[in-house]
Amino acid sequence: MDILVVGSVALDSIQTPLGKKEDILGGSAVYFSYSASFFTKVKFVGTVGQDFPAGYLNILKKRPICLKGLQQVKGKTFRWKGRYEDDLNCAETLSTQLNVFSEFNPVLPAEYKKAKCVFMGNIDPQIQLNVLKQVDSPEVTALDTMNFWIESKKKELLKVLKKTNIFIINDGEARQLSGETNLLKAAFGILKMGPRVVVIKKGEHGSLLIDKFGAFAVPAYPLKSVYDPTGAGDTFAGGFLGHLARSKKITKNTLRQAVVYGGIMASFNVESFSLNRLRRLTKQDINNRYREFKKITNF
Repeated sequence: MDILVVGSVALDSIQTPLGKKEDILGGSAVYFSYSASFFTKVKFVGTVGQDFPAGYLNILKKRPICLKGLQQVKGKTFRWKGRYEDDLNCAETLSTQLNVFSEFNPVLPAEYKKAKCVFMGNIDPQIQLNVLKQVDSPEVTALDTMNFWIESKKKELLKVLKKTNIFIINDGEARQLSGETNLLKAAFGILKMGPRVVVIKKGEHGSLLIDKFGAFAVPAYPLKSVYDPTGAGDTFAGGFLGHLARSKKITKNTLRQAVVYGGIMASFNVESFSLNRLRRLTKQDINNRYREFKKITNF
């Protein structure tokens, strides 16, 4: 299956203990689509301003990513500025300028409406609902969100969850949404809200999958150096959904494999800023790291 992704496109300015970059390519739809494109074709929906560099478009065009749903409108592109200290699990937001993203109201191209697999990145739940209304009969719907939407638009978020198969969320947000401090209780509580699968991202501590088969936990792939964790969660989601989309069936095994592939893709992403590491990536690199991960988790 091809994947339809709706999310943000951003110009990020980031500082970490290992470096500093200005106006680099970012955004949930960007990281997700680039990661997923190693597994299947992607239909991209987002918005940018007139200041968006043409070179960044060319980066996406080199992958099997359809950009018919990318709108370029009058104004400036969404910008985010952040800083990471020694704890790379926590980003300090220094500046957020929504710009053209504040008026983002996606209208899907006709061929996008037949998508069977849909991923809605971290955007306003009302926009997520509007997107789902435009898709004819998706077989797989996946959703990400963040603490801001949980706090400010929980009612709309709960409506989206009822129409969602797979919910991907980080550990802090899972606790916030469920009201449970224990992650296992949090995940099972979220399952009652509608989704059939809950995937909780725990950063450098791996991830947890909960579904009707029970719980499945995996560690993160161990790395000696982490340059920039920005976009790791969306890269994880791209690997996760990408593997499911290329699989013939969604089963206990393919779901668990998808969690591992998600972690593998995220491990590559954090090894450099923006898409720099992913741009050098090959399918052989992915397969090799997948085999290495199986070895180090075998006992």
